[in-house]
Amino acid sequence: MSRSEKKDMLLKVAEQLFYEYGFRGVGLKQIIKEANVANMTLYNHFASKEKLVEEVLKQRENRYWSYLDSQITFDSDSPFIQAVEAHGCWLKKESYKGDMFLRAIADYAGADNEIENIARGHKIKLLNYFQKIAQIKDEKMEQDLAHQFTLLLEGATSMTTLVGAEKATAYSLEIARKLVEETD
Repeated sequence: MSRSEKKDMLLKVAEQLFYEYGFRGVGLKQIIKEANVANMTLYNHFASKEKLVEEVLKQRENRYWSYLDSQITFDSDSPFIQAVEAHGCWLKKESYKGDMFLRAIADYAGADNEIENIARGHKIKLLNYFQKIAQIKDEKMEQDLAHQFTLLLEGATSMTTLVGAEKATAYSLEIARKLVEETD
């Protein structure tokens, strides 16, 4: 396995373990063992567990935005609905147990590191994303609409742990359609 393949394996295993057991519930030894790499391999790529967590969050965020962007046509009739549908698919595949970014905020709040900033930044980007859609669609009250859709997706993400991704998505789509109708 090449150096970059080993790093990719470490990131993949770390993300899976952090998602399943939480950031505090997983140690570096477990990641090293499940990634089947030497101790030094991990430390050659990441100076600390916090640096590994940062990279996992950045990688997950990049995948999320790439996925969302690939599913939305900004000049379509309803990019808002497309965003809710795409987010619902993401929940079903990637976030069926809740939001990794919210977990990071909870686990690392006030820890004076970059982890909380990355996680909070992800939430701010979601709001900015909906502001961009509202501006492109020339919506009245674009700030309100962006906040409403951000809250809608965050609520769907949280509800996934209670009712499952399919129901959370169905409920959020119902609300999204009403919001879009109000702005027409």
